[in-house]
Amino acid sequence: MTSPAETVIDLYQRHAASYDRQRGKTLHEGAWLARFRRQLSPEATILDIGCGTGQPIASYFRAQGHAVTGVDSAPAMIALCRARFPEGDWQVADMRRLALGRRFGGLIAWDSVFHLTPEDQRGMFKVFAAHAAPGAALMFTSGPAHGEAIGSFEGEALYHGSLDSGEYRALLAENGFTVIDHVAEDPDCGGHTIWLAQAAPAQGAL
Repeated sequence: MTSPAETVIDLYQRHAASYDRQRGKTLHEGAWLARFRRQLSPEATILDIGCGTGQPIASYFRAQGHAVTGVDSAPAMIALCRARFPEGDWQVADMRRLALGRRFGGLIAWDSVFHLTPEDQRGMFKVFAAHAAPGAALMFTSGPAHGEAIGSFEGEALYHGSLDSGEYRALLAENGFTVIDHVAEDPDCGGHTIWLAQAAPAQGAL
């Protein structure tokens, strides 16, 4: 029997249009996106890991003048990005095996990494490090505690997984990131648990 963790990509592939309608364009995470941007240089490129349909997060960064590379495992999601922003850099890719050969000034994984199993999440921190330029900002969402939970989308099981906060901190440190801020179940952001971190600066940088 296929586990819910193995069906996440297929679920989003089949229901991309419905997700796009339900996600809407409201930036309830706007305060956190603004804080993330304050860690970036004005010309920083951004990697959006699990970009969905490109709205509203990637489009927000594009409107602020940042070049965004968006990756998502569901081809239907990327097709919507390309239709919406044909001049953009949109790629179908599984985040667990992401290897773009480029580094970015900012990395964001909003409501995406938490669809991976705890074991797969552990591997993501090397992916983050491999794509982070010196001093890059990293922001991602997680669950508030170690475990797995099954939600629902379009009447189907939707998997969520999480590590505990201590392990996230350890993995960030092991991969060269310093935690700038962390809020569990932020009441001002729809109950999201958010991590904001920064890669080590280049040697010799102040």
